Amino acid sequence: MSDLVWHTGGCHCGRVRFRVQAPVRVVVRGCNCSICTLTGYQHLIVPKDRFELLAGEAELTSYRFNTGVANHLFCRHCGIKSFYVPRSNPDGISVNFRCLLQDGFEAVSFEDFDGRHWEQNAGDLAHLSRPD
Repeated sequence: MSDLVWHTGGCHCGRVRFRVQAPVRVVVRGCNCSICTLTGYQHLIVPKDRFELLAGEAELTSYRFNTGVANHLFCRHCGIKSFYVPRSNPDGISVNFRCLLQDGFEAVSFEDFDGRHWEQNAGDLAHLSRPD
């Protein structure tokens, strides 16, 4: 694994700002579940200790559905979900790769995740929120 560096990002209006520690070469996952498909979410899942909310905690609103385990967080002003606590990795954070400044990455590869069949495939993501 390459060295970890801080990458910054946030929502559209800029009220929610965060940083995430990740390699400069990452694998980003696209999911075909209903919510990810509708929002165009691209997952970069990291352990919680590699995520820091810099601004906007009071600007976040939460949406939970189905089991209620996943905590989908949206900016209450612009509606962008730039990160959330995923059901597959409650010990981690899934950052929307589209909400990160892209200039800090050397290489990005994309993998598909079959979220439509979540129960059968969620275990494939469990390792992503564990420290290396």
